[in-house]
Amino acid sequence: MSSPDPQISEKSHPTIRQLDDSAINRIAAGEVIERPASAVKELVENSIDAGATRITVEIADGGKTLIRVTDDGCGMTAKDLPLALSRHATSKIDGSDLLNIHTFGFRGEALPSLGAVGRLTITSRAAGNDAAQIKVAGGKMDPVKPAALRAGTVVELRDLFYATPARLKFMRSDRAEAQAIGDVIKRLAMAEPSVGFTLRDVSGGGEGRVTFRADPLSGDLFDALHGRLASVLGREFAENALKIDAMREGLRLYGYAALPTYSRGAAVAQFLFVNTRPVKDKMLTGALRAAYFDFLSRDRHPAAALFIDCDPTLVDVNVHPAKSEVRFRDPGLARGLIVSSLRHALAEAGHRASTTVAGATLGAMRPEQPSGQTPPHAYQMDRPSMGARTAAYSAQRPDYAPVPPYQPPQQSSGFAEMASAYSGQVIDQQTGAAEQEQPPEALPLGAARGQVHENYIIAQTADGMVIVDQHAAHERLVYEKLKKQMGENGVAAQALLIPEIIELSDNDCARLLAVADELARFGLGIEAFGGNAVAVRETPAILGEVNAEAMVKDILDELDDQGESQLVQARLEAILSRVACHGSIRSGRRMRGEEMNALLREMEATPHSGQCNHGRPTYVELKLADIERLFGRT
Repeated sequence: MSSPDPQISEKSHPTIRQLDDSAINRIAAGEVIERPASAVKELVENSIDAGATRITVEIADGGKTLIRVTDDGCGMTAKDLPLALSRHATSKIDGSDLLNIHTFGFRGEALPSLGAVGRLTITSRAAGNDAAQIKVAGGKMDPVKPAALRAGTVVELRDLFYATPARLKFMRSDRAEAQAIGDVIKRLAMAEPSVGFTLRDVSGGGEGRVTFRADPLSGDLFDALHGRLASVLGREFAENALKIDAMREGLRLYGYAALPTYSRGAAVAQFLFVNTRPVKDKMLTGALRAAYFDFLSRDRHPAAALFIDCDPTLVDVNVHPAKSEVRFRDPGLARGLIVSSLRHALAEAGHRASTTVAGATLGAMRPEQPSGQTPPHAYQMDRPSMGARTAAYSAQRPDYAPVPPYQPPQQSSGFAEMASAYSGQVIDQQTGAAEQEQPPEALPLGAARGQVHENYIIAQTADGMVIVDQHAAHERLVYEKLKKQMGENGVAAQALLIPEIIELSDNDCARLLAVADELARFGLGIEAFGGNAVAVRETPAILGEVNAEAMVKDILDELDDQGESQLVQARLEAILSRVACHGSIRSGRRMRGEEMNALLREMEATPHSGQCNHGRPTYVELKLADIERLFGRT
């Protein structure tokens, strides 16, 4: 016989009790305030809603002992302060329409929840009123009293979770909590470029140290956003990001997405916003991954900061206690907008590769100085004119002195004895140069000058040089051609002599049939067979013999995990990638000058040729100024 439940009285039935306000607030705090970063998020969002232009956040011990948020917003009057600490009291909505939300906060839960689990002090001053202060600790509120404050609001939260000590056991280290707070501030800073943010760590007392600062920016939306992303995510992201601006059926997508060659090893640089609210939505993240699906390997992740603006009635933000998830009225529209806009932007980028590739190359080439030694002084001579250089080079060309009994040549051979050191050279023929409309060096990838190690093409541009991996570059070109052919002609399907019948659960059968039309585009024919069974009648011919049941179950697993499946497409494109690899120019093959230049021109005309099928760069561009710095010629 089981032991009696200590939570249930010995009466015939349990008694229903009304919880007091203190218990209700502590329960609510457990949903809204998960950790110090959650408290910072709620307080900073309140400051933004109040119209603040500068917000300062001070923390101590990872926010566990002190969180102080100071802003220059509209402030509150003395009679508003007690009401602000009441549950479900807010100035942001009137309660008549919970779908028409234009602010970050609207529930009126954050301040009473914080006051229930910590020691909260609010000092505020509204325009035309005197400053006032109110304190609440563990849910017990003190009377309002006068205070000194020039303008705005100061919210000070000390000893978070002191009233619920069990929650303190689940806190992470001070460093981890401080990092989480920094991530929250950075996301909000990206959402509001016109607002200045300062994060200061005052652990140990004193002025502390500033760990993050972003000054307010003005001007055009994209200029301000680009500047804010440069300060938050780094200059490298800003230099290698593509501008996104598209609209479809009431939804506008804007922001910046990085080139595929500027990818990350984890999904740590993906920032998504809906009506400027930072969100972590599985559907939106999946759309971002789908847009880069064909340009990155499975272990690489894109970097992007994307914003979706729409009428508030088209999206529900009241589906999660922390408001970190949203639900669109038409999720397919939002997903399609992200995928199509990003793919269009990546196609317009052409052959462009990220600047970090060149930076890494220069870093690898930079000579190291012995420890303890200062670099020698570099002396730069005036650069002579082209005519003077040509004459000097001609005069400096050494004569070839063969060993007897061979006879010397009739004219100087210059450096011809070094020809064997190159895989291939391009002889620059000047005949007909006057008829050329544009010199090859003026083209983006320049003119081929040679081939080294039977794999790397050296090209000269107007202001530097380009090193091309011939195999990776041609592999991408062949792959793009194969994809285009498959898109134009469709995927050939192989009809099964005997359809394969697969028994599934109710839910799995419905989910699979819901995407049957999409799977049919890739040659996988599935239809209902009665009950909970489906019949697989066709498979993609290019895949050869397929275990249909295993493929269907893998598709269902992917649908369950990500809400969509790209398994069939991934397998098809993996086949095309292998075909492209075997059909492209192999490493070790010597190329003629016209072949090298033809490859460069085709790269310039083909989208996505800046990276191979796995997201690695196909070429490196080095500017002449950077090369000269390597040799101390600055």
